[in-house]
Amino acid sequence: MHGSSPAAWTAVLLCLVGITIGGVALVPDPNWVLFTIGCAITLLSGLVGKAMAAAGYGVDRAAEHH
Repeated sequence: MHGSSPAAWTAVLLCLVGITIGGVALVPDPNWVLFTIGCAITLLSGLVGKAMAAAGYGVDRAAEHH
């Protein structure tokens, strides 16, 4: 199935963790250090997903196009 791979799941879960940390950091009194950490985790989730896909944990696209 499209995107149903360990790389995709890891990237999405890391992104959700980063967004949650960033959101919680803004309530009730903004904690900008924690917000920045959440943003960094969110941005790094894409790189982690790409790295895992390159390491063989992604969906094999070549088999889908035959």
